[in-house]
Amino acid sequence: MGSQQTEQRAQVLPAASGSTTTVRLHRSNILAFFRAFDSFLVIGTLWMSLFLVGVSWNNSYTWLGVVAITAFVYFTESNEVYHLWRGFSTPALANRLLLAWLGTSIVLLIVALILGLIVNVNLTAILSWLVITPVVIIFCHWLRRKFLALFRRQSSQRRIAIVGATPLGQRLTTAIQNLPWMGYQIQGYYDDRQPSGDPLRRLDDNEMRVEGTLANLQTAARNGEVDMIFITLPMAAERRVRKLVHELADTTVSAYIIPDVFGFDLLHSRLTAFQGIPAVSIYDSPLADQGLNKRLFDIICTLGILALAAIPMLIVAIGVKLDSPGPILFKQARYGVGGEKIKVWKFRSMKVCEDDGQVIQATRNDPRITRFGAMLRRTSLDELPQLFNVLEGSMSLVGPRPHAVSHNEFYRAQIQGYMLRHKVKPGITGLAQISGFRGETETMDKMVGRIAYDLDYIRNWSLALDIKILFLTAFRGFVGQSAY
Repeated sequence: MGSQQTEQRAQVLPAASGSTTTVRLHRSNILAFFRAFDSFLVIGTLWMSLFLVGVSWNNSYTWLGVVAITAFVYFTESNEVYHLWRGFSTPALANRLLLAWLGTSIVLLIVALILGLIVNVNLTAILSWLVITPVVIIFCHWLRRKFLALFRRQSSQRRIAIVGATPLGQRLTTAIQNLPWMGYQIQGYYDDRQPSGDPLRRLDDNEMRVEGTLANLQTAARNGEVDMIFITLPMAAERRVRKLVHELADTTVSAYIIPDVFGFDLLHSRLTAFQGIPAVSIYDSPLADQGLNKRLFDIICTLGILALAAIPMLIVAIGVKLDSPGPILFKQARYGVGGEKIKVWKFRSMKVCEDDGQVIQATRNDPRITRFGAMLRRTSLDELPQLFNVLEGSMSLVGPRPHAVSHNEFYRAQIQGYMLRHKVKPGITGLAQISGFRGETETMDKMVGRIAYDLDYIRNWSLALDIKILFLTAFRGFVGQSAY
C-alpha cells in the first residue's frame, strides 16, 4: 500500500477552504509612471512657454494648469491610452494622444471664457503651450518604446511558443511582431494535428511552419527553452487544452489561453470582469463606455450647425408652406437605440404624411412627392429638423439611418444581424450614406450593403470616425442619384 502511494503523484487541492480564485488584470508599472509623468509634462510645458515669452506665473495659469491636467487625464483614460492590453501601434498611440489633447484644448477654451481667464493670460504663451505639449508628450512615449525595445532585445527577451497552427495563432504572431518594445521573441508553433484543408482547424504547412508536436513543446518547456506559452486552439478542443495545461504544471512556463472568440461575428467586443471573473462581449455597443463623449460632441456640433442653418431652415419652411397645403413639419415613428420607438422630425416633402404600418419607400418620379419636396429630398434638406432630435437625445449626428418601423420588421426577418444596428442611436448621416447607400434600396442586395456599412460603423466607432463622416457628408452625403 505504501509503495503504491509513492508511485502515484499527489493531487494539490484547487484552493484552500474559504479562498476564492479570480483572474487579475495585468497592469504595467511603466505605463502607470507615464500616466503621472504626462501630467507633469502638461504643467512643465506651460511653465516653459511662460518662461520663453518672459511672462510671470499667476493664479490664472494655475487654474488653466489644473483644468488641463484634469481634462487630459479624463480624455486619455477614455481613449485607453495607458491600457497595456490595447497595444496600440506608435502612430495609433500618437493619434489618441492628439485627440485627448484636442479635447483638453476645447475644455480649456470653454473654461477660460466662462471664468474670464483670457484677459489675464498671455495668448502667445498659451498658444505655444497648446502646440508644444502634444509634441513633447508624443516624443516621450516614442522614446520610451524605443528604449524598451533596445533594452529588451539585448537583455531580457521572453521566448514564446504558440500552440495551434490556426488563424488566431497567425494573428497573435502579427500582433506580437508589431510590439517590439514588449520584448517577446516567438520560438515557433506546436500542433499535433495534420493539415486538413480547413483553415478554421489547421493552416497548411506553406502558411505556417510548425516546429513540433505538443510532446516536443513539453520537452522544450521542461528544458527551460520556453518562457511563455500561448494556446490558440479552437474552443472545440477543450479536452486537449485541459490535458496540455495539466501537463504544463510540471514546468515553470507561464501559460496563457486565448479563447477563439473571433469565430463569432463580433460587433463591438469588450473585455470586462466581475470580481475577477473575465467576460468577453460578443454583441456590445461602443458607447457603453464612450456615450458621454459622443453626447457632448453631438450637442456642441449641433448647436454650431443650428447657428449656421437657422436662416436656411426658415427659408425651407416658407418654401414647404407655399408649395403645397399641409403642415411644414411632420414626424414619423422609427426605432431608436435599443429598439425603442422614437418620433423623427422632417420637413414635409410629400403630399401625404404616412406613419402607419404600410409606409411605402419613395421611388423615382413618386407622385406623392411635391415639386419643392423633390429638391429637399435630393439635397437631404428635409432631414434638417432632426437636429432637434439630436438635441433631445433620441438621435445622433452620425449613426445608422433610421428606417420606418414597417421596414424594420420586414428586414429583421430577412437579414442576419439587422437589429444590431440599433446598438447605437440612429443618425442624420452615417457611413453607409457616404459610401453610396443613400436613398432608395429597391433590392435586397442594396439593403444588405447598407446594413454591412452600419455594422462596420459600430465595430470601428470613434469620435475621429464621426468627424470624418461629417466632413465627407458635405461632399457625398447630401446628394445622390438614389435619393428620391
